[in-house]
Amino acid sequence: MSSPRVRTITYSTYWIISIACLITVVLLPYIKWHNWPTTVRSYVLAIIIGLVVAKLLAAVFLLLDDARRGITWIIRKFSAPKDVTMEAVNGLTRSQFLNRLGLIAGGSLFATLVYGFSNKYNYHVHKIKLNFKNLPAAFKGMRIVQISDIHSGSFANREAVLKGVKMINDQKPDLVLFTGDLVNDRATEMEQWMDVFRQVKAPMGVYSTLGNHDYGDYYPWPDKQPNGYSAMQHENLETLKKVHADLGWRLMMNENTILQKGEDKIALLGVENWSAMSRFPKYGDLKRAYEGVADVPFKILMSHDPTHWDAQIRPEYPDIALTLAGHTHGMQFGIEIPGIRWSPAQYIYKEWAGLYKEGEQCLYVNRGFGFLGYPGRVGVLPEITVIDLA
Repeated sequence: MSSPRVRTITYSTYWIISIACLITVVLLPYIKWHNWPTTVRSYVLAIIIGLVVAKLLAAVFLLLDDARRGITWIIRKFSAPKDVTMEAVNGLTRSQFLNRLGLIAGGSLFATLVYGFSNKYNYHVHKIKLNFKNLPAAFKGMRIVQISDIHSGSFANREAVLKGVKMINDQKPDLVLFTGDLVNDRATEMEQWMDVFRQVKAPMGVYSTLGNHDYGDYYPWPDKQPNGYSAMQHENLETLKKVHADLGWRLMMNENTILQKGEDKIALLGVENWSAMSRFPKYGDLKRAYEGVADVPFKILMSHDPTHWDAQIRPEYPDIALTLAGHTHGMQFGIEIPGIRWSPAQYIYKEWAGLYKEGEQCLYVNRGFGFLGYPGRVGVLPEITVIDLA
């Protein structure tokens, strides 16, 4: 048993945090939330959500106890006292056991989310080798590095991000492909990171595409008209396109390019965001991106949202051998150990992280370089993907 002083400190801390979170939630409509520093906003939001989820988890055990006591009451009401099992087991009642189990479960979840704050820059390299029958001989052994979901507006640690960029270059890629969400909302988020990501280099170039956040659809533009148009939002997108160019990245806007080695060719296609889910924008035009490459034997497509693969790519474009996507972040939470692979993302996305194969086609879903909302990672760590073609 803990001392009265420890219990007082624990309970006081719990209630101070809970009350502070409640006050913050109540005041949200009256404060300029979007003007808060991004880091502060992320941590406050993460703590509030973490506390609510932890409380809900603990409440499950309390409800189980209530149900148990209800059943016990019914049994006592209609049975003789000798038919009722004694409450106490080794000095601990079932109610106390369930209550403590609930507190342990909720507290462990909250502690895990807090621990995850330390993992947001814990970049991991995932290496895979993919064999394709129709890959031209000159491109066998080509190394592609895929990064996705940078979300530069969430960053606060320059040295940590520089470390991640160095890890990208250390893979010695022939080609670097970025599959969208360079920013959270606004192009200005990249201003302090231009010199960092300008360091990403590859002999065959760095190519990029847009993700759902790059369009600024989730930002409350002050000049937004009733029909949804905002001149500021339009200007923001044009500025972001220029950011890609200033980085030395070729932004693929529903278009393609031919990569050639000697007489051998492969086609690289890039589409704007295309999602099978109605809540995400569908700006991509794969038909336009495909124009002129039907006769190229091997094709790689960059498309930010993995739902595009089952909805259109596989049924309508079976000759696109490799699709690269991101978007899900693997929910930044899950378990990925030998024999166990789980994340809440799997209940929303059929393909949520890693490699998927159907026939001769492959999809790789990058877990994201950055983070959004929750300023951390638990189990599903930030990723640099290395793909060796064979």
